[in-house]
Amino acid sequence: MTAGGRRTARRRHVRREPGRRGTVQNRLRIVLMSYGAKGFANLQAPCTEAGHETVAYVCAASAAGAAVGDVLSQLPPGVDLLLPHSTAGLAHALSGYRPDLVVCNGFPWKLPAEVLRVPRLGVLNVHPSLLPRHRGPMPIHWAVRHGDPETGVTIHWMDESFDTGRILVQRGGVVLPDDLDGDSVFAEIQALSRELLPEALELAAGGHPGTPQDRDGATYEGLMGPLCAVIDWSASRRDVHDLVRTFRVGLFPVPGPLAVVDGRWVAVLKSRVEPGDGVRMECADGPLWIVESVPVPARDVWLSAG
Repeated sequence: MTAGGRRTARRRHVRREPGRRGTVQNRLRIVLMSYGAKGFANLQAPCTEAGHETVAYVCAASAAGAAVGDVLSQLPPGVDLLLPHSTAGLAHALSGYRPDLVVCNGFPWKLPAEVLRVPRLGVLNVHPSLLPRHRGPMPIHWAVRHGDPETGVTIHWMDESFDTGRILVQRGGVVLPDDLDGDSVFAEIQALSRELLPEALELAAGGHPGTPQDRDGATYEGLMGPLCAVIDWSASRRDVHDLVRTFRVGLFPVPGPLAVVDGRWVAVLKSRVEPGDGVRMECADGPLWIVESVPVPARDVWLSAG
């Protein structure tokens, strides 16, 4: 890792053949699948720059909600928006577009064989972790929760399991600092995804099968529910500190994990392992200092959601 927390140049992919970039004969018909306008924009730009044709966007109807309006407002000319309710409907709709390739980023469904078989080349997934570590729907959060010093992006072929397919391109170097800012981490992940996708498209157009994932070190973690949001002071102080850091990544209905501090329930926003300002709390292996917190009167509402 370079000084100042900049990305390293570590990659994982096999040697590519010359003479394949940007050629007319390798122009692909691509369908993009994502969670909303930002996700689609992050995929669309590299596809356009590489000279490929995007024919449709797919956003799961169950997860679309208010995002549909934003997606429609940014929909490129000639591109359709699909909102399937089922994988069977998705397979049927996709077949009409005769796609060469489908590219996913943050799509919430596990795709069955009937969908994976539709595109001529297959389905690529842009996953924000260094696979095989942190398979699953919240990889950045779990990387922080486990105290990983960095994370990265993996672009891989999809199969019928979650995030287990062969890897085309992978790069790390997205630093997860102690005092991390969730927006900055997401922005760096998105920038790295855009940087790696043209290379992955080139390899896919050439029919590259990818490299099998290592079984050693493979992990899968699901969603973080309400039980993850209550601090257990019998855990180690590093474990509690990393839980507080995880909530700074975002996507939770409360701003931080919940705990009783000075006799009242609060959401802990910031903590520190080293001595300093704040409320001293005792963990299993020593003290942790609560630097910032806010009252949470809706604690019972959050806990009942699980």
